[in-house]
Amino acid sequence: MLVALTVAVSVAALALAAWCGFAAWRDQATKDWHFIGMAVVAALALVQLVIGIVQLARGEKADQGSVIFVSYLIGALLAVPAAGFLSLAERTRWGSTTVAAGAVVLAVLEVRLHDIWGG
Repeated sequence: MLVALTVAVSVAALALAAWCGFAAWRDQATKDWHFIGMAVVAALALVQLVIGIVQLARGEKADQGSVIFVSYLIGALLAVPAAGFLSLAERTRWGSTTVAAGAVVLAVLEVRLHDIWGG
């Protein structure tokens, strides 16, 4: 697995968490630019999913198993979009808080993905 991509997804997720956390602190709901940030983070997670599956298809192995690795990749892909969808239902500061929490979850999933792959 590409360590640089894992770090990039983690940093982008933590930046999104800080950004949405700041919006929640200012008592603001998620805005359009927050959704653009979510799209960027989700795109990075999608690239990571594709690269992970390609590496498995080429015969490389995850230390803790391919099924759990792919499961974590899918979970990482869905973490931020799910939080973004929930923030649409809650158009208060708690929507921003939900996105911040989802982004932190993604960062934690990235650490776990690194461990599963064998880092």
